[in-house]
Amino acid sequence: MPIESYNPYTGRVLRRFRPFAWSRVERILAQSHRAAAQWRLTTFAERARLMRRAAALLRERADELARLMALEMGKPVVDGRAEAQKCALCCDYYAEHAEAFLADEEIKTEARRSFISHEPIGVVLAVMPWNFPFWQVVRFAAPALMAGNVGLLKHASNVPQCALALEKIFHDAGFPPATFRTLLIGSELVSKLIEDDRVRAVTLTGSEPAGAQVAATAGAQIKKTVLELGGSDAFVVLADADLELAAKTAAQARMINAGQSCIAAKRFIVEKPVLKEFISKMKTHLLALRTGDPLLETTQYGPLARPDLADELTEQVNDSVKQGAKVELFGGQSAPGTALFRPMILSNVKPGQRAYAEELFGPVALVLEAKDADDAIRLANDSRFGLGAAIWTRDAARGEALARRIEAGAVFINALVKSSPEMPFGGVKKSGYGRELSYLGIREFVNQKSVWVAPAPQSEGKKVE
Repeated sequence: MPIESYNPYTGRVLRRFRPFAWSRVERILAQSHRAAAQWRLTTFAERARLMRRAAALLRERADELARLMALEMGKPVVDGRAEAQKCALCCDYYAEHAEAFLADEEIKTEARRSFISHEPIGVVLAVMPWNFPFWQVVRFAAPALMAGNVGLLKHASNVPQCALALEKIFHDAGFPPATFRTLLIGSELVSKLIEDDRVRAVTLTGSEPAGAQVAATAGAQIKKTVLELGGSDAFVVLADADLELAAKTAAQARMINAGQSCIAAKRFIVEKPVLKEFISKMKTHLLALRTGDPLLETTQYGPLARPDLADELTEQVNDSVKQGAKVELFGGQSAPGTALFRPMILSNVKPGQRAYAEELFGPVALVLEAKDADDAIRLANDSRFGLGAAIWTRDAARGEALARRIEAGAVFINALVKSSPEMPFGGVKKSGYGRELSYLGIREFVNQKSVWVAPAPQSEGKKVE
C-alpha cells in the first residue's frame, strides 16, 4: 500500500511520501537504541515535565490535529478535537501516576529485604491503525516513555501526516528526538524490525491477521507483544431496560467514528418482548444523524476511511442478506468505489451468515433476538471476539452479575463502552491479549525484576569461643 494522504470525502490524494529505505530505518533504530540507555536514567520528575508539555501542545494544536484527521481518514473535526483532548488527558495521567505505578513493591520473605523493581526494557515498536490516529498511539507512547522506554511508530500508511505531527509534538515538548520516532515504512519491513535484537517488544492495534503475523514473528524471537485486535461487541438489551435511553445510546455506540471502532457496539442482542420497539427507536436515532464534509462543525459522521473498506462492508452485508438476514434500515453505499456509507440495520442475524461470525467495521447494526437473559449471554459469548460489551437493565445488581458471565475485556452496564486512562483496555479470545492504559498498561513493557538481599549471617556480631 502506498504511503499517501488520501481524502476519502473528496477522493483526492493530498500528499505522497517516499517510504524510508532500510538503511534509514536502521540508522534511526541505532539512534533509538543508544537513546534508550540514557533515557532510562532520567528521573520520573524530568519525564513528567516533558509529558505535561506534550499534553499542553496537544491541547494547543487540537484544531490543527482535528483538521489532519478529517483530511486523512474522514473523522469529523468535532470528534478529532475531542480525540486530541483525550490524548492530552492520557499524557497528564501518566505524568502524574507513572512513578507510583512503577514504585518498588516490598515483598515479605526471609530475606533482609526483598522487592520487585519495574525497569524499562528499551526500544518498543508500535504498529498502529488509522481509525484513531492520535489516541491509539498516545495510549502506547505516554506510558512507554514515562516508564523509561523509547518508542518507534509504524503508523498506518494512509495517515502519514498524523504520524509526523505526533512525532513533532513529542520533539517540540523537549523529548530527546531519538526517544520517539515515526517510521514511514510499509508493512514489509515490520518483520525485519521485530527480528532485530535492538527492538525489545512490540505492541499492535489492528486486524486479526496482522496480529497473528506480528505475534508469530515476535514469538520466534522470544519477544513480548501486546495485541489489541478486532471486536464484535455485544450490546445486550434486557426487557426491563430503559428502552429510550438504550436505543439512543445504541445509535451512538454503533456510529462511533462512522462505525470504524473496535469497541463500537456491533451486535445488538435484544430480548424478544422489546425487540420491535428497540429497532424502531434505534432506526429513528440513526436517521437523525447528519453526514457531510468532515471539516464542517455540523457533520456528525463522515465517510469511511477508504472506498475499498466501504466496498468490503457492502459485500459482507449483501452476502448476509442472501444468507437470510433482513434489512430493517436501508443505507450503505450510493455506488461502488465511494467511501460514504450510510447507517444500516440488519435483523434476523443467525449462525451461518457472515454478519453473525465476522466483524463489520462500519455503520451496520446487527440485531439478534434473545429468548431471555441466559440466551442473551449465550449469544454474546458465541463469538470468536471478546473486546467489549454493554448490558442494559434497570436492575444494576442483575447487570453486574450478568457482566461477570460475558467473555470480554470490558463490560459497561447502562453505558456506552469507551476507553479511559484509568481503566485497563484490551480483549480476550481473538480480540488479543495484554492490556493498555491504567497501571496494568504501563507495566506491560517493563522488566519486573525480583531483588533479594540476603539476611545477616547468624554469626555476625557474635564472639566466637
